[in-house]
Amino acid sequence: MATKVLERKPLTWAEKTYLPQIVHGLKITWKAMFKKPITLQYPEEKPELPMGYRGIPTLVKDPNGREKCVSCQLCEFICPPKAIRITPGEIPADASTAHVEKAPKAFEINMLRCIYCGLCQEVCPEEAIFLQNAFSLSGYSRQELVFQKDKLYELGGTLPDTHHKWDKKKAAAAHPHHH
Repeated sequence: MATKVLERKPLTWAEKTYLPQIVHGLKITWKAMFKKPITLQYPEEKPELPMGYRGIPTLVKDPNGREKCVSCQLCEFICPPKAIRITPGEIPADASTAHVEKAPKAFEINMLRCIYCGLCQEVCPEEAIFLQNAFSLSGYSRQELVFQKDKLYELGGTLPDTHHKWDKKKAAAAHPHHH
């Protein structure tokens, strides 16, 4: 079988010096030098998050600082990676929120397991759990990233609430004959 030798066009003087390629590269560099930088000085500057961003799940209180969670455990049941664990607890009969009946004795979310899907927020009938905008999470141990109730409330804080469910229930309980 005969081999065929292909003739290659000889390089021009400019091509031999690589000058066209160098000039092309410098043109790109020159343009980039005058562009506005897009680098963020993190953590001082934070990126702008899109609408509906799903960050870390947290527990929130109502405007009066009361616990909204009634430990129905729907979030625990729906959580795909089983990151939520709730220990239901009774509310003492003499408490002002006794008509709510239950509140979580313990509530923990394992942030190492959480996949930030937002199902817990969607399923919560009391709007007690919300995915906040926080996206940066770090710790020195695995246990440190299993957030307990107090940490979840600290991160969640108080969100505006138009329900005022306890006030309505209390008013209805005090006047059972009024509609």
